[in-house]
Amino acid sequence: MQIPFIDLKTQYKTHQTSIDTAINNVLSHGKYIMGPEVNELEKRLREYIGVEFALSCSSGTDALLLPMMAKSIGPGDAVFTTPFTFFASAESISLCGATPVFVDIDPDTYNLSPTSLEKAVREVLREGKLTPKAVMPVDLFGLAADFNAINIIAKENNLFVLEDAAQSFGAPYHNKKACSLGDAASTSFYPAKPLGCYGDGGAVFTNDQELYETMVSLRVHGQAINGNKYDNVRIGLNARMDTIQAAILLEKLKFYDHEIALRNSVADLYSQGLRETVKIPHVPENQGSVWAQYSIQVNNREKLKTDLENQQIPMAIFYPTPIHLSSAYKHLKHAVGDFPVSEEVAKKIVSLPMHPYLEPDTIKIITDAVLKSQS
Repeated sequence: MQIPFIDLKTQYKTHQTSIDTAINNVLSHGKYIMGPEVNELEKRLREYIGVEFALSCSSGTDALLLPMMAKSIGPGDAVFTTPFTFFASAESISLCGATPVFVDIDPDTYNLSPTSLEKAVREVLREGKLTPKAVMPVDLFGLAADFNAINIIAKENNLFVLEDAAQSFGAPYHNKKACSLGDAASTSFYPAKPLGCYGDGGAVFTNDQELYETMVSLRVHGQAINGNKYDNVRIGLNARMDTIQAAILLEKLKFYDHEIALRNSVADLYSQGLRETVKIPHVPENQGSVWAQYSIQVNNREKLKTDLENQQIPMAIFYPTPIHLSSAYKHLKHAVGDFPVSEEVAKKIVSLPMHPYLEPDTIKIITDAVLKSQS
């Protein structure tokens, strides 16, 4: 039996009629760029998250770029983030001209450590080479970072808080939702995300009207808002979301809560079967995960990889190389041992198949295979 790592085909077949209708409506009216579905999606997104403003855009990377550009973050500025995440988090900082300053992670949640953040800010201030401007906590694998602690540190140091919620759209956090936990938040609608479209897409969330209006301009080449569209008042991007993607997301948002409940059921079955043998994910009190990934730590990853491949069970490694050790950041002169928690987790982390349509029998096949391999 071939087990899919992420099953987008079953999701589509389950909701094919409504999704096809939504796509065909766009084909009928022909407004492929900034059509009516885009405005409707932004309305639904801000209502779902509980913020004043939601701005759709072309990708999760542009969703990170837009708020930093709007805040004029650039050369000479330090933006604190984790090295244990997808490359785009740090890359977006560099694209703004700023410098990513890496902060080690919590060993249980894999999210940015507030204690390490405090130390990093003090070190940057002591060195005096960069100006601390922002912090970008990443909500890894579907679980929000420790924003109660991070926001306090940010306020004390006048840091803009940009929540990288690419993997955590709507995850519960102390009676709030991911995408509402910082000064701004960015998410991705890449197809494999818990809420994904059929191409690239993203969104930015904020309660700051001035920030929102600047991002509206930046999204379309720095156009003047409510003015002559050929009067460009700043250097911007071509970062609009296609109408077809907005239409698809509008339909998927209708059953998103149901799918997250199913994802949690899958995670519960995994945890019940694996907790005695491997390190399972930790979800802190008063939080929940949307389970973008179900990731475990194992002592013999190569053996597990071979054993699962022999049974046609897929797995993935997110992320085998912490960003501070990547070739692109050699100029920062980091070495092995600089961020020991991130480096240790990178050696042991494994992500198992995760999607709402995993059946209990299939989950048992996977857990049995992991147990046999690691026992």
